[in-house]
Amino acid sequence: MNHWEGICEFIAVAESQSFTKASHRLNISTAQVSRQITALEQRLNTKLFYRTTRKVTLSDEGLLYYRHCRALQDGIEEAERTLGSLKLEPQGLLRLTAPVTYGEQFILPLLNDFLLTYSKLQLELELTNKTLDLIEGGFDLAIRLGKLTDSSLMARKLATRSNYVCASPLYLQHYGIPHSLSELQHHQCLVGNHPYWRFNEQGQERTWRVNGRLQCNSGMGLRDAARKGLGLVQLPDYYVQQDLQQGTLVAVLEHYRAAAEGVWGLYPQNRHLSPKVSLLLEWLQQGLNAPTIRMSL
Repeated sequence: MNHWEGICEFIAVAESQSFTKASHRLNISTAQVSRQITALEQRLNTKLFYRTTRKVTLSDEGLLYYRHCRALQDGIEEAERTLGSLKLEPQGLLRLTAPVTYGEQFILPLLNDFLLTYSKLQLELELTNKTLDLIEGGFDLAIRLGKLTDSSLMARKLATRSNYVCASPLYLQHYGIPHSLSELQHHQCLVGNHPYWRFNEQGQERTWRVNGRLQCNSGMGLRDAARKGLGLVQLPDYYVQQDLQQGTLVAVLEHYRAAAEGVWGLYPQNRHLSPKVSLLLEWLQQGLNAPTIRMSL
């Protein structure tokens, strides 16, 4: 009995959640993928997937089996690289996830350049503001912003970002410039996903609850509201640096500005950092630290 039969098909379906996408990845027919999965389930006497007309998801047993199979596949790839494949041009599939706006503005353009440079690579990028499970989703890399909370992942800092509190000159002319955190209660604050802002007060990190007429989960929308004089806003530098340079927004409470936060590349601990992932991390690190990075108008 060939214990490896059906494993590649199983991993491909688990990671793509689709028999059709798995067949495209493996360059075989959908019917062949389905036959191999059915044979594998019969051999194991275990249901590996739940199938509907719209989606294919792993069963609990399938998820456990996938984690072991993926580790074995990574080990085989590592063994092959040890025999000399490190000298070859990077190739194969890389799966990433990143936040929506940051991914659209910064990560995706760098990935497109990466593909132009390395023609044998394939990339799948899922843009979402949800914190996805890298193991369950079969991701090689995740881009995360700010503080890290998941200690089960390995992390590499790719760049930093600073948060600025700012407002339009017109707003400050009408309502005055705040000089202390307590004065924020007298101002219109443009609120994002969370009703608090981060500051540094006498060397200690501090959060301050804010209120205002507008709450929005779009940084670009909050930036536009601030430029139009609707209130104070706290946004990362890549949203507002051009406005600060041009004077359409003015930074305030600078002596309370919190320390710079990290932009991170995260990958699973139990997965070998393959040369192609390492190469991509270096590419992103170099690109994100380029001086021309800024949010488009």
